[in-house]
Amino acid sequence: MLQMRPNCECCDRDLPASSPDARICSFECTFCRQCADDKLHGKCPNCAGPLRARPARAESLLGNYPASTERILKTGGCA
Repeated sequence: MLQMRPNCECCDRDLPASSPDARICSFECTFCRQCADDKLHGKCPNCAGPLRARPARAESLLGNYPASTERILKTGGCA
């Protein structure tokens, strides 16, 4: 099950579990669409893997399978 992190690691933008703007790599590093496209050019700065659209979690499942509340932010953002 995906951790569904709640924010972009670059700009700290909120990314709810249902957000179509969340992008992740295979390690679940999480970024918003704007940072993934414009700053990172589709490549994770942590593992160099490709960033893909994160699947949304159905609202009906969030009660039993909540998204993470742990916010991860890269010091200094993403250059």
